[in-house]
Amino acid sequence: MHLDDNQFALVIGATPLVSIDLVIRNDHDQVLLGLRRNRPAQGMWFVPGGRIRKNEGLQSALHRVARSELGVIPQAWTLLGAYDHFYADNALGRDHLGTHYVALGCACTLAPGYAILADDQHAQLRWWPIDELMNSPLVHQNTRHYFEADAPNRL
Repeated sequence: MHLDDNQFALVIGATPLVSIDLVIRNDHDQVLLGLRRNRPAQGMWFVPGGRIRKNEGLQSALHRVARSELGVIPQAWTLLGAYDHFYADNALGRDHLGTHYVALGCACTLAPGYAILADDQHAQLRWWPIDELMNSPLVHQNTRHYFEADAPNRL
């Protein structure tokens, strides 16, 4: 089911959205982040991810998001937990309409040789050492929370 912008604005205003965030490491223990072109978190480095669609199972959503965001579907995933993400803005760019996501953090390690394909939602993809991303003001706080044992937004 596809919602037009007005319907989607009603959903954003009334309910949380459910998404999957992909916390992907390489064999050097670096994490893949994308420089976001879209709202929310536009202009920030963030883990790839996407919304879960109505009647889409979690496994199907995980595979669709990984394929569309990165061009790959790794096989072994670990659920990191459920995280609240609150934003002052929204994907539609409408004023005075914040967004609440319940993001399911899913982690995997890519074997050497995977070719990651950038999509149109990211100006750039880059592998980040964890200590660097944890200390960079360019990396969104919600991404840094995936690496905190006591993240305040984690269930």
